[in-house]
Amino acid sequence: MKHKVSAVLAAGAVTAAAAIALGSPPSAVAIPTGPGSPPSGPCALRGISDDVAESADTPTGFARSSGHVRALTLFIDFPDAHATLSPRARFAEFFPAATEYFRVSSYGRLTYRPIPLFRWLRMSRPLAAYGIGRGASFDPGSDGGYHALSREVVRAVDPLVDFRDYDVINVIATPNAGPPATRTVLSVTFSGGDMGLRTADGVPFRNASFIWSRQIGTSAFRVLNHENAHSFGLPDLYYTDDRDSSPPVGHWDPMDEDWGPSNDFVGWHKWKLGWLSAEQVHCAPRHGTPGEHTLTPISTPGGTKIVVIPTSPRTALVVEARIRGLLDPAVCQPGVLIYRVATRVPSGRGPLRIVDATPRSGGCYRDNKYVDPELTDATFGPGETFTDRTSGAAVTVLTENPDGTYRVRVTPARD
Repeated sequence: MKHKVSAVLAAGAVTAAAAIALGSPPSAVAIPTGPGSPPSGPCALRGISDDVAESADTPTGFARSSGHVRALTLFIDFPDAHATLSPRARFAEFFPAATEYFRVSSYGRLTYRPIPLFRWLRMSRPLAAYGIGRGASFDPGSDGGYHALSREVVRAVDPLVDFRDYDVINVIATPNAGPPATRTVLSVTFSGGDMGLRTADGVPFRNASFIWSRQIGTSAFRVLNHENAHSFGLPDLYYTDDRDSSPPVGHWDPMDEDWGPSNDFVGWHKWKLGWLSAEQVHCAPRHGTPGEHTLTPISTPGGTKIVVIPTSPRTALVVEARIRGLLDPAVCQPGVLIYRVATRVPSGRGPLRIVDATPRSGGCYRDNKYVDPELTDATFGPGETFTDRTSGAAVTVLTENPDGTYRVRVTPARD
């Protein structure tokens, strides 16, 4: 008979510890503005349909990203890397801060509930025997890699849990297993499709995040938010092919940089995840009439969050306002952020790229080595205009209003 694993956190609980981890007093909380809705309409661009991507719609097989999400949270160590701390202590490195991060970023539309099994699951072989490295695969035909590791995890907990009760799975390794994250980042997520491993409950083992080592900084827990966001369908925004290029997004979204001080998701991601209501997204379809829009900053609940300007059937410009806030303490140049979304560009190849208002300036935030500074002053201010030469789409920032909102004029694409 299987036993339910008891929940440790009350759904949506706000604690002083979480607020301190997020860098703000406990009183700074987000207030839901009503139910979110999945993207729809002419600006909900389609694209890659079988993997994480910037497509507005998320394929079946990925985890729900709004409402109540239950996360089975497991802990593993190895014969050559015994855990030196308790599972509860390792759990506390991520929770309740990661739960609170999702609650605030989603404006209360995601209640993330980790369900921990507080015991170390000892794997049968030394870590090196699994061949776990950056880019290690989940190959059912292999005796190593993540399939072999996951098979042992499933076998160990199948008598204890019913996998049908959970939306995502976190497998958190003892931090002394493998290299430090400052040398090699191993954390990875396998999401969406059937990975070729089923539990005794008959459900596929998927939407599973493996968390290794420890990241650095006051909000190091965000590696878990980043990895779980893959289970929700979001792609990597940093370049995964080790090209020698500046980050395409930088610290404007944790799918690029999840190190250093906290940072919030861009508005397009919040729309894709179901965290925005229909009236919070304005669409400026191609060949439409120019119009004005008032943008409420991403860090402030309520109001219009993004204007989407399609430039082709699979690309768009997105406009939003960013200011310093609870999840955005490092914003040093408040203003209007403009970025390009390409729904046919794969994860890790630049599917979302910031338009830099001040290219080659060196940026304005240089206080943390884990923040690439170049794009930190990428925002546009009153009186500034960006025009996309290819499509003719244009955005002019008209005013910064006393209530913190920004008024913009948008000219839709012509070509």
